Amino acid sequence: MKASRPDPAAGAAAPAAAPAAGAQEPYGSWPSPLDAGLAASLDGRPEYVGTIGPEVWWTEPRPAEGGRRTLVRRPAGGPAAEALPAPWNVRSRVTEYGGRPWAGTERPAGGPLVVFVHFADQRMYAYEPDAPDGPAPRPLTPLSPVGGGLRWADPVLRGAEVWCVLEEFTGPGPTEVRRVLAAVPLDGSAAGDRSRVRELTDDRHRFTTGPRLSPDGRHAAWLVWDHPRMPWDGTELRLAAVAAAGTLTGARTVLGGPEEAVAQVEWGTDGSLLAVSDRSGWWNPYRVDPDSGAAVNLCPREEEFGGPLWKPGLSWLAPLPDGLVAVLHGQGSSVLGVLDPESGDLVDAAGPWTAWQPALAAHGHRVYGVAASPRSAYEVVELDAESGHARVVGAAGVDPIDPAHYPEPQIRTFLGPDDREIHAHVYPPHHPARRAPADELPPYVIWAHGGPTDHVPPVLDLHIAYFTSRGIGVAEVNYGGSTGYGRAYRERLREQWGVVDVEDCAAVARALAAEGTADPDRLAIRGGSAGGWTAAASLAATDLYACAAIRYPVLDLRGFAEETHDLESRYVEALAGPPQTLAVRDRERSPVALADRITAPFLLLQGLEDPVCPPAQAERLLAALRGRGVPYAYLAFEGEGHGFRRSDTMVRALEAELALYTRVFGIERTDVPPLRLDTS
Repeated sequence: MKASRPDPAAGAAAPAAAPAAGAQEPYGSWPSPLDAGLAASLDGRPEYVGTIGPEVWWTEPRPAEGGRRTLVRRPAGGPAAEALPAPWNVRSRVTEYGGRPWAGTERPAGGPLVVFVHFADQRMYAYEPDAPDGPAPRPLTPLSPVGGGLRWADPVLRGAEVWCVLEEFTGPGPTEVRRVLAAVPLDGSAAGDRSRVRELTDDRHRFTTGPRLSPDGRHAAWLVWDHPRMPWDGTELRLAAVAAAGTLTGARTVLGGPEEAVAQVEWGTDGSLLAVSDRSGWWNPYRVDPDSGAAVNLCPREEEFGGPLWKPGLSWLAPLPDGLVAVLHGQGSSVLGVLDPESGDLVDAAGPWTAWQPALAAHGHRVYGVAASPRSAYEVVELDAESGHARVVGAAGVDPIDPAHYPEPQIRTFLGPDDREIHAHVYPPHHPARRAPADELPPYVIWAHGGPTDHVPPVLDLHIAYFTSRGIGVAEVNYGGSTGYGRAYRERLREQWGVVDVEDCAAVARALAAEGTADPDRLAIRGGSAGGWTAAASLAATDLYACAAIRYPVLDLRGFAEETHDLESRYVEALAGPPQTLAVRDRERSPVALADRITAPFLLLQGLEDPVCPPAQAERLLAALRGRGVPYAYLAFEGEGHGFRRSDTMVRALEAELALYTRVFGIERTDVPPLRLDTS
């Protein structure tokens, strides 16, 4: 997760006094004004931007408040303010990764009406923040057991109901679940009566996004897919008529299939049906004929106008008046542009932002999104599509330290086995008032992202700056299988997980060492989730790395398939092979099975409430290493799930990782607690 700059009203940490210019100290020992507490306090980014009339709303992280997410509103012409105080936590658990957790509309009597999902109980609530008597949010859905029962996501308000995704667990197992589109009454009558929730579809399809209603309210469109496919493998665009009684009739598939991934569906302001499909090999925008399913590519380019649909409610395009469409597009990173579908003209927004998240929303000609750059963390940006003027409207703040300490990414392409291209961002060690001895090469850490069907853009990340400002380089690798470079690039990993990702990371590390950028004896690898798999598998496959930092990882293919949540329970079939070959691939690639090949020290970090990569994964690796004398440290965190959200957890994790590198690389530091490595 990326860091967000703090609110200017909150003040900022004073930059540390600059030492004598050009002072010489070894790499890794440089002083830094960016401590782990500051990096953790600014972790996370705004998400799920939307509009209610002329107001713009979004969710925003609060790491210091147990990792909760609040809802923020910005009235037209006014400052942004928190709309929901603690303990309200606006976050859904549908498919465990969640999805869009809120929606809103203007009430006829004035003021907004907001519905949202509260993380603690997963109930949907209604809230009228401007009501004269200031009522608290009121529940709309039944209370169910925490971690099970009923979950909700991707809502849209329609008359006296909320239409959304309903996820319902039918048994104790993580895959005993059904998902449908449902209608929840706004009067609260379903809060104590599950039967008052109307199911709009059956559960024939395993996964679904929320409905998108046509401007005239007569049609609904949504996306579905089924095991063993993931949503970037193949999805279907479903279309149905909305009957007078509020039911869906004549539902049919009009686009997509097993080999075509439709990432988003939307209705244009003129009633046209728009979709983002990768049928050309790249996610491009299409206009779809609702009757025939004929699709016209509105901007045929070898660029991505979409991405992996990890959560329902992601948005890469937003319709504007006069038939225009705001789009995110690019290779690797996405930029914001305005597309004229009739002429094919695409004009990009001016500004410093080099990477945009799939969180577009629009009101009239004003487009809102979440964007960052190498010099600024993610913030909410407004574009006036008529004037072309863009400005920051939320989640921005003063720089927490002197920006002279920020690293500058080098966007690189390396060659791997068979001369295949590998995309990476290299962040050399950087300090405005420190330099290393001329005869010393810097240590480097290779960062493997999660997913693995995902990517990392070159933007300001204070967790990277935490290391580079101390003299430790970082290289983020968008290895084969990453998104952002077309379908062929991401399918390089098909049945090759643990091979291509490991080889690509190693190729980047070796290239940095060969060109004299990195010290070949002080290379490390680090990753979380699927990146944790790559880091651990790399220790088993090569002796290239001196150590590794492994965060909430996959470590055992068969165990992962049996223990993980429903969304990814069949994921390994695409990544490693079908069930009949999984046992063989597990023995060939899993770090647990190859534990006897691991000799380098490592740090293992795990959330004890992780439903995606359960602690059993980490425990099996440690059991397999017992008695082998491999140095390791295992830190497990109560109350943390998949991905750390609490500031105290992130502080401990960052400091432990730095302590690992200082110990293994022979760096002297006194500003982090020493890390005890166990060899039992």
